[in-house]
Amino acid sequence: MIRTIVIKENHEVLFDVPIEDRNQSDVKWFWVDFDVPNDEEALMLEKIFHFHPLSVEDCIDEYMQRPKLDFFEKYMFFIVHAINQETLYPTEIDVFISEQFIITFHQTSVRELNNLWNRLKKDEKLHDSPFYILHAIIDKLVDDYYPPVYQIEDQLNAIEENSKDESINELMEYLFEIRTELSRLRRTIVPMRDLMYRMIHSERLSNLSEHRVYFHDVHDHLLKLVEMLESYRDFSADIRDNYLSINSNSMNTIMMTLTVITTIFMPLTFIAGIYGMNFRHMPELEWKFGYFFILGIMGLISIIMIWIFKRKGWFGIGKRYNKRKHHQIKMR
Repeated sequence: MIRTIVIKENHEVLFDVPIEDRNQSDVKWFWVDFDVPNDEEALMLEKIFHFHPLSVEDCIDEYMQRPKLDFFEKYMFFIVHAINQETLYPTEIDVFISEQFIITFHQTSVRELNNLWNRLKKDEKLHDSPFYILHAIIDKLVDDYYPPVYQIEDQLNAIEENSKDESINELMEYLFEIRTELSRLRRTIVPMRDLMYRMIHSERLSNLSEHRVYFHDVHDHLLKLVEMLESYRDFSADIRDNYLSINSNSMNTIMMTLTVITTIFMPLTFIAGIYGMNFRHMPELEWKFGYFFILGIMGLISIIMIWIFKRKGWFGIGKRYNKRKHHQIKMR
């Protein structure tokens, strides 16, 4: 679908004007939006508007392009990214812009552009220049980056609190999903930050001189978003390391408990093995109280070993740690 808006010199706004009437003498500038165009409509970029084949190729290429800015003789070509609020995958928006026009091309319907299209009917400030439209598009796209970033913050806090008392394995799986989402967001936001930096510092963008302060504001938002993503990556790494430490400590405690039990049974197994060899000439086998004597020896050995291990602190490790931690807190 192709839709058009024409802004006349008297600031009159006309919608759905035929593309052939875009160059009339009383037209100040126009906006043509290629909203999920078919193959025939996509070819109009080169046949009617005579854009450079390289920029047209970037538009119709099925692979996602990185946000960028290219300069051509009569126009500038931008690639910016919207973000899907559910999947967090980017949506490419291609923008051709000059003083006389702005042309947007996107192969997926973008809610932000639809809202801005309707906003043009009421906001007269947007009628002044195509660069106001460019700023409005990018500003709205960047604003929509915030909700998923804040949602990730809430998810990380929920993992840290673990109010549902989930197992470490469940929390770790959930945490790695969040880190994947962080990486996905970062691959969208960081290139957009670099693009905005190039825009506001490029000497070739003389057309943006009066609009530069607006793009500075968008760049500040992107810097804040990148800082938030980096802090959340560090936060998630700290949570992951803490859970891994807890899991490792729990595993060590289990292994030590099993080792202690095994160690206690080693001499008992040794004694039972000796008297299970079935040799004929073993005097103890003929003794009337031999059985009870051996059981007493085995019980005594077990009691002595348990006493030694307990004295060394091999039992109740967690309890000793908690007491030490409580003492440290009390001293503070």
